[in-house]
Amino acid sequence: MRLKNKVAIVTGGARGIGKAISELFAQEGATVFIWDLLEEGTETAAAITAQGGKASFQRISVTDKVAVAEAAAKIFADEGKIDILINNAGITKDRTLQKMSEEDWDAVINVNLKGVFLCTQAIAGYMRQNGYGRIVSAASNVGLRGNFGQSNYSATKAGVIAMAKTWTLELGKYGITANCIAPGFTETEMTAKIPAEHFEAFKAQIPVRKVAQPIDIAYGYLYLASEEASFVSGICLTIDGGWSR
Repeated sequence: MRLKNKVAIVTGGARGIGKAISELFAQEGATVFIWDLLEEGTETAAAITAQGGKASFQRISVTDKVAVAEAAAKIFADEGKIDILINNAGITKDRTLQKMSEEDWDAVINVNLKGVFLCTQAIAGYMRQNGYGRIVSAASNVGLRGNFGQSNYSATKAGVIAMAKTWTLELGKYGITANCIAPGFTETEMTAKIPAEHFEAFKAQIPVRKVAQPIDIAYGYLYLASEEASFVSGICLTIDGGWSR
């Protein structure tokens, strides 16, 4: 019960890595609020509750500043605190440089970068009031090394890392840490669309010769959200089987 009595918000928590984070945090004693646009969040929250955990789903776009602020205010009013923020919501719209439209660029920037900013801005103030907080945001190993066809996605993930380092400086004196997780190739609903031959080619590039499961990434989030990481701030923890060595 490493998160016993903690209150956590997990954006993009309906499926994939976010779902694994939500489930694991609830198992570890946290009250979990899942923010997502996917209605699958209802099923995820219900499954957690059925297993004895505490979770609820709220249909929220992280790009909607008013909705984010109102939802955060209600959680704080009801629970008296917000201990953990997991900025996991994200999208991809991959195109090479010459083919990427302005709409492709703006959509990914709005969710992956602006969304992280808006959620953290809304919630950090409540963490400051209680003198405690854990902010962990989803970066990616492509934010460290780039990736073909992902100018927009790579830029957002590099930006998330830079924001975490900045928040470390601004919020550390209030008992708040800010870190990132950089997952590698992970088997989720998103990667299920990749043709089998390409999937195997990606897998062959990973030194440990296997693809991550969402729970492999979720354990990293658990560590950075726990008391064990109280002296860890401003880092980006890469979990990719040695791909970005």
